[in-house]
Amino acid sequence: MNKQVILVLIILLGLAGLFGWQKLNQRAPNPADLTSNIYQSQATSTDSTNSPRASSGLTTSTMPNQITLQTNLGEITLVLYEKDAPNTVANFIKLARAGYYNGLTFHRVIKGFMIQGGDPNCSPESAKVPATGPCGTGGPGYQFADELDPATPSYQAGYRQGVLAMANAGPNTNGSQFFIMLEDYPLPNNYTIFGRVTVGQEIVNQIGQVATDQNDRPVTPVIIQNVKVDSTDQPAA
Repeated sequence: MNKQVILVLIILLGLAGLFGWQKLNQRAPNPADLTSNIYQSQATSTDSTNSPRASSGLTTSTMPNQITLQTNLGEITLVLYEKDAPNTVANFIKLARAGYYNGLTFHRVIKGFMIQGGDPNCSPESAKVPATGPCGTGGPGYQFADELDPATPSYQAGYRQGVLAMANAGPNTNGSQFFIMLEDYPLPNNYTIFGRVTVGQEIVNQIGQVATDQNDRPVTPVIIQNVKVDSTDQPAA
């Protein structure tokens, strides 16, 4: 084999590696824009930025630490990390108890990566909260701060399969949108982790396999019918 042939083979192998890397990134992209342009087209209030927990009337000792998402494909039970992310948990519980999530959908599904829900602008007309703009821009009308403490167990564990975290459009822009991980993935620690799946990961995986359009939106809606709020003695981490 002469030097020219060897050189051509080296170039081809290099290109194959490059295309393989690109496909990997296409299959499981780094979601720096998990909610691209969220809130930018919607006027928001910052009244609840500092402490949704205060406005909910909940304390760490009285806060429920388990939720069950009842979907049209089955139930998903999650333990909540009220010690690691008290404001985020309080916000989610407050919205859940108000029926905010009832009728909303998992509007973004990326196979092998995550499922995302909680945007009223992506949901059927039957949802309790009406749409106010394009899909991907919806929220409760306010934003609140991240809870990203490197000392907490959830932060240290990272974005593993079954992790529940807040979607955002940048620092301190949390609202109602959240995502659940389908697989372990080394995301940057930019998204507040506030729980994990304890029962029903197979339902999460089933949602992760539904047919989607070019915008990663399920062709057939996956609906959150109800959110049950409860408590459990199971440890949070």
